[in-house]
Order: sequence, then C-alpha cells, then structure tokens
Amino acid sequence: MLSTPLMADQAPIGWKISPGQVAYPEAVRAMEDRVERIVRGEAAECVWLLEHPPIYTAGTSANCKDLIDSRFPVFQTGRGGQYTYHGPGQRVAYVMLNLKTRRADVRAYVCDLENWLIKTLALANIKGERREKRVGIWVAGANSQEDKIAAIGVRLRHWVTFHGVSVNVDPDLTHFSGIVPCGINDHGVTSFEKLGLILSMSDVDVMLRRSFEEMFGPTQDED
Repeated sequence: MLSTPLMADQAPIGWKISPGQVAYPEAVRAMEDRVERIVRGEAAECVWLLEHPPIYTAGTSANCKDLIDSRFPVFQTGRGGQYTYHGPGQRVAYVMLNLKTRRADVRAYVCDLENWLIKTLALANIKGERREKRVGIWVAGANSQEDKIAAIGVRLRHWVTFHGVSVNVDPDLTHFSGIVPCGINDHGVTSFEKLGLILSMSDVDVMLRRSFEEMFGPTQDED
C-alpha cells in the first residue's frame, strides 16, 4: 500500500525523545492533551519516543485469561489490541497525526505504521514481515518459528491518532511470560539483542526517524 501523503502546506511533525522512564499514566495524560490541542489546531503533529518502567497494558480486545502473572502493574487502555508488555530496553513511539489532513483511512494508517517498522528493521539488515491475522512485525526465529519484534496499537479521536508502536531493542524478554502477548501463544518474542545486534537506543532512534520521514514527511526536534 502506498504511504500516507503529506500535505504540501503541512508543518513539520514534532519529534520528541524523553530520557529515562516515563510512567504510563503520565504518558497517557500527555498524549491526550496533545491530541486535543492537535484537534483544535493549537499544536503540531508529534512523535514521542520514550521508555516505560515494566508494565502490562490491556487493549480493547484483551482477554483476562491472557494475563498469566500480574507481576507488573496492569493498565487498561483505549488502544486496539490485546495484552502487551512495555519496559526498559523497549522503544515506544507514540504517534499523534491528523488523518483528516492526510488520509482518513484507519487501515491504510496501520499499514503505513507496519511499513515504517519494516523499513526501520531493514536499516539493521533485519527482514521484518507482516502476517495476516497477526498484528505487529515478525521475524524468522529458531526452528522455523516466527518471533514478534514490534507491536502496534492505535486509537483515534476526531481522526487524530495516538498510542502507536513499540520495538524490542534489548528488553528482558522473560517479562513477556506474564502474558500471552497480543493473544498469540504459539509464537515467541525477540529483540535486536536476541538477533545478535547490539545497538544503543539512540542508534534505533536514528533509524526510526529516517524511515518515519520517508513514510510521513519531515520532522523537527521538540523539547
């Protein structure tokens, strides 16, 4: 599918990176505030990169049976999808775009997020792929198994997007064992580190930004 077109008169998209770990409730409040300001035309679109402390989040399709061990705080969230894990070593990118000024098509937007992640992985010589009826991006694992390296969960308000994607850089993968990630129990999870790529979070951020701009248009730094 073609990438979402950028309007010729559209301002650059804000690119914000938070150091350290951001508490999930704080992040949700900040996202919702930014989305409301984008809806009112008072703020530019934004991509916000951060890490969370170890948590589980439940999307709108989450099944309580998929929460195996609530060893970490569990947050209900309005994004689509099921249970997922966030924690140190995982890059979360919250994407706040106004689809009214782009293309008011949720399916096309999710496809563009998938393409963004696939392009990012390709910069590290990782072949990421989408799979029908399985959300996220997958790579070949051991013994013909496919492992998930990146997750996607989105929500829209007045056609402005929020929540977004997460990419496993070097998290503690045992933390995923407390849930059935995204309701899929016959596949594993992986990371850049598990695939033998030792990259800093800053390295991954550079790749994410480069491929994002190819898909969605220019960005500018935000404090």
